[in-house]
Amino acid sequence: MSSTSSTVERAFAAALYADSDAALDAGASLLAADPAADAELARRGEEFVAAAWRRGWQPADVVRIVRRELDDVHERLVTELVLAEAARDRTPRTPRWTAQLDELDGGPAAPRTDRFSYATAVLELYRLLLRLPSLEPLDAHVPRAPRTPGGGAALRDTRMLTRIRALLAKAEATGFPEEAEALSAKAQELMARHSIDEALLAARTHAEDTPGACRIGVDPPYETAKAVLLDAVAGANRCRAVWNEALGFSTVVGFEPGLEAVELLYTSLLVQATAAMTKAEAAQRAGGRKRTKSFRQSFLAAYAHRIGDRLADAAEGQVSATEGELLPVLAARDVAVTDETERMFPDTVTTRMRGVNDAAGWQEGAAAADRAQVRTRPPLHSP
Repeated sequence: MSSTSSTVERAFAAALYADSDAALDAGASLLAADPAADAELARRGEEFVAAAWRRGWQPADVVRIVRRELDDVHERLVTELVLAEAARDRTPRTPRWTAQLDELDGGPAAPRTDRFSYATAVLELYRLLLRLPSLEPLDAHVPRAPRTPGGGAALRDTRMLTRIRALLAKAEATGFPEEAEALSAKAQELMARHSIDEALLAARTHAEDTPGACRIGVDPPYETAKAVLLDAVAGANRCRAVWNEALGFSTVVGFEPGLEAVELLYTSLLVQATAAMTKAEAAQRAGGRKRTKSFRQSFLAAYAHRIGDRLADAAEGQVSATEGELLPVLAARDVAVTDETERMFPDTVTTRMRGVNDAAGWQEGAAAADRAQVRTRPPLHSP
């Protein structure tokens, strides 16, 4: 064993398998005293990242858990490791995996104020990576390739999603409710049409189209209310969501157009809910009432509950407006999504929201949900 490998091994033995600050300091001291060990230290970090992939984690998952549990410097460090490991990775990956890598910021390297502080941060990160649990693997869910010559379908999908994102961004930014409603309604119409067209095309061409899955972060505070909101959005788009409270994400199972719609609509509604909650809280304070955590929790709980009702009505209206070959296609997809969810998550429990006891917060949240840009879509007809 080389001297650099020996330094790294001794530092790991001292720091990675114990939780005390003293153990961490001992390992960091060893690394700080041996600059020649830096390359080996980085190589071992890439191995920790690759091990996370084998345990079912994906790039966005790893960066999100580091952001949740540690600090900015650790997020910067793990981003560097993920990008470095990706450059050497020869395993076939899904388009969603590749998109996650593309979204990582390859900007300035993590700051190194002094060798001891840097080594401490690295060991803290490696402690976390070493202890990541196994997750349900998503790699098997590879979206089908475009079925039209020259990649035309993929090009249309990209243009469609770009247009949907632009419409939702404008809906979130505008100060005029009527304009926001029109923009969001158009975005929802496009998402629904996109999903229906894809389902019909798969059925007509007898394509081997199967459900996929993605993970969406459910960040604090008020995670339970946010998870309920995500579940409502997933159900409206013929998907299923399973929340992992301990790790801060929900796994959404569905066909690819539905997964894309869930990601977009959930993000947009969360932005609208946060903005509405901030405005309502300011109004309450101006009226002389101090707002509390209970107000915000109750607001978001009511918002999620009411949005769920509205989305369910919209989904029911969409199905009742369909006819012909579409109904059995959608029914078959519903069964496939349910079966895949039960295969991935054979044991689930129901979670109740707690701390929902502020009447003003509930009323304001329900009112905000009624103002949110969700309404029954106009009837859609198969092509």
